[in-house]
Amino acid sequence: MTSPHSPVPSHGLSLPRLVIIQGPTATGKSELAVRLAERFNGEIVGADSLQVYRGMVIGSAAPGPELLKRVPHHLIGIVGPDTPFTAADFAREAGQAIDGILRRGRAPFVVGGTGLYIRALIGGLIDAPAGDDDLRRELGAWAEREGVQALLRELERVDPVTAARLHPNDRLRIIRALEICRIAGTPFSLLTSDHGFRDSRFDALKVGLSRDRNELYRRVEERVERMLAAGLVDEVRGLLEQGLSRETKSMRAIGYKEICRHLDGSISLEEARELIKRDTRRYLKRQLTWFFRDSATKWFEYPENFASICSCVEEFLAPPS
Repeated sequence: MTSPHSPVPSHGLSLPRLVIIQGPTATGKSELAVRLAERFNGEIVGADSLQVYRGMVIGSAAPGPELLKRVPHHLIGIVGPDTPFTAADFAREAGQAIDGILRRGRAPFVVGGTGLYIRALIGGLIDAPAGDDDLRRELGAWAEREGVQALLRELERVDPVTAARLHPNDRLRIIRALEICRIAGTPFSLLTSDHGFRDSRFDALKVGLSRDRNELYRRVEERVERMLAAGLVDEVRGLLEQGLSRETKSMRAIGYKEICRHLDGSISLEEARELIKRDTRRYLKRQLTWFFRDSATKWFEYPENFASICSCVEEFLAPPS
């Protein structure tokens, strides 16, 4: 292999370069990112909406100690699990981390499955109106009285495009979409369409990992079994004993909400196990829909195509001749 290349273009007004490893869960993104970072003098920036929280290691499938030791990682376990953390927060923190990596003459590798975080980093976020606490409480009370499906029906009426892409049980995003519609007086989908996420901050190579869907489902089931064997129940119990509310956004994530139900006696461990597998499969399908919309992504299976991925990254990071 040739010597590592600097990721910073040396001519003109070219944008700083970074490599993005993205795709659905259970495809080997973390391991691939470490291998590439070792090979190309890089550092890793995590792009996972759950791995940013301290103490949520097993359920988030955060990189293990052996991977963390091999190359520097950023944005893993940086905030408390009760701290609000948004895509805008991620774009700011990741941008700062990438600036530092580039100043050190190393290559930034952004890796994760949270598509909105990656989009926010590359192209920014829409100029959405600030939240209205009173309106949010009103919508939350509506959801409590009549169920989140009542809010989804209202969203289907005022913004069918957004309603069609949200999960029917995604209470937070349904409420936020309705909130934006009422404050801005225009559908959320129209705001995102007008923005277009066109003004990129970086020259990014997007490497996508995927494979046959049945194989992905098998991997999901194996991952859930590994999480439970590694102590997911104890991890969730410990967070609750520290005073973290089960209503906290982080605790409503897949894996954590089901184990909370098990610990309060609502469901058995076996029922929790099957719900985690089911909900992860559904999440995987949403990830595939999101990432496959991006025509700029170069898709590979890993580890079978590791040599081809390396060639692609090497060509992208090569200094101009």
